Amino acid sequence: MEDNGNGRIVVGVDGSEASIEALRQAQQLAASLGLRVEASAFWDYPQMYAGYVAMGIERFEEAAGNTLREAVEKAFGPELPDNVVSRLVRGHPRSMLIEASKDADMIVVGRRGHGGFGGLLLGSVSSAVVAHAHCPVLVVHAPEKE
Repeated sequence: MEDNGNGRIVVGVDGSEASIEALRQAQQLAASLGLRVEASAFWDYPQMYAGYVAMGIERFEEAAGNTLREAVEKAFGPELPDNVVSRLVRGHPRSMLIEASKDADMIVVGRRGHGGFGGLLLGSVSSAVVAHAHCPVLVVHAPEKE
């Protein structure tokens, strides 16, 4: 995973504690490897029936952007590390992360577990990325509450 000038670790960010921890873990890895971190949040318009127009759909992109900004600030505070950039992407997280894996050095995603047996299962996005990514994938658990 040596940086050739384009090296990057892509992190899927959804605002959950697990994705915030994924950002922190990715930045630590990236800093030691000389890579950059691309914090990516995803949004899309909901599927609609033909001819039906939903009210308020213009706010999906804005909401995703707010979630991304808040997550990055929770992960790093007001001073963004030099090797971290944010990216807002239109599309479904599953397919967009798999696509990003084609030219990324690593994909990092958080997993929102519920403990016990249920906690052993990966979510639909993390499972799909693990199964179909073209690069290594790190799945990060949310920090345990004390």
